[in-house]
Amino acid sequence: MLLDGKVALITGAARGIGRATAMQLAAEGAAVGVADIAPEVNDTAAAIQRTGQRAAAAVFDIADPLQVQAGVQQLRERLGDVDILVNDAAIVTNIAPLARMTHEAWNREVAVNLSGAFNMIKAVIEPMLRKGWGRIINISSVAATGGLHNQAGYAASKAALLGLTQTVTLEYARGGITCNAILPGLIGTELAQMMPPEIKERAIAITPARRLGEMQEVGHLVAFLASDRAGFINGATIHIDGGLRLNVVPVGSRRELAEVTGR
Repeated sequence: MLLDGKVALITGAARGIGRATAMQLAAEGAAVGVADIAPEVNDTAAAIQRTGQRAAAAVFDIADPLQVQAGVQQLRERLGDVDILVNDAAIVTNIAPLARMTHEAWNREVAVNLSGAFNMIKAVIEPMLRKGWGRIINISSVAATGGLHNQAGYAASKAALLGLTQTVTLEYARGGITCNAILPGLIGTELAQMMPPEIKERAIAITPARRLGEMQEVGHLVAFLASDRAGFINGATIHIDGGLRLNVVPVGSRRELAEVTGR
């Protein structure tokens, strides 16, 4: 197995990509700490424990540095120092045109999606440096490079996450730490499956693979980047989007284009 003897910590692990990734890292032999603001994260830890792997859960808000310190310490006491950090937690429900997006919603989204990753990295990087080995994987989005209609906060915070990823690499690569970003396209999470059918169909239609991605596919990529096999991949931004990035017409504007062209 790829991750025998390693300790991983995944945020946003109550559901979706975070939960699927936690299960995949456990399947590869890691002891897994799972964190989320939602108490259902305890169910993820229980599911991992049923497979025979060590797991522990902590409920805290990654936007609060004090809660992060306490939550990471709680997991460290149960599992040991963190070797692998996966920053998956994010807000995706702040939807409004920029002119109508509130300052409170913007600030909260940046606090979770960007500052949350910063807080988590600060909490685990010193033990990684002492060991001379560490893996940090930030879950960004195709929106980081292409924008997203009515989600300025999400797109901006996910783009900023790429700058954080690259700077961590510049500062800590010589210490045996890799930091990479994954940019998922439309993945078949619980939220994606609840999208209005016409929007989901449009998104699939402009994805060259003509399907949604699977959460486990993201988990497999994370497991590889977390392993020794990916030791020389550092500061990378890796799309897992079925080719969606190659289509320059955003999902939200395809209808507008059709109205203009009559097609």
